Amino acid sequence: MIKFEYRKPRAKNGDLRTWISFYEYAPNEGPEPGESEKKVLYECWAKVDRVWMRDFEQAKSTDTLSDVTITIRDAGATYRPSNKHYLEINAIDYEGMRYNIKDVQPDMQHHDFTTIIAGLRK
Repeated sequence: MIKFEYRKPRAKNGDLRTWISFYEYAPNEGPEPGESEKKVLYECWAKVDRVWMRDFEQAKSTDTLSDVTITIRDAGATYRPSNKHYLEINAIDYEGMRYNIKDVQPDMQHHDFTTIIAGLRK
């Protein structure tokens, strides 16, 4: 029989202190390559985790400048993050940086929070 042991949640509502915005991009019209912002998909409060050494290693292996780990409250059917979307952290230290979502990890046990790993391209 498995012994019940309480585990402290990784995030709680008080940790969500940073406003973030999710964007959809579309290819530029005309012959020039690139993408431009199409529309804002979703905005919410989030917890932005500090950078760990594993994040530096992951950034080097995936050819990105930096990676961030973000935790948001699960939006249900309102919004589902995708690796086709971008996000912007609305804080002074991250001003003007758009991160490409690389991985989305929903919490399948509690359905309270979703963890997103995003990277800033070179």
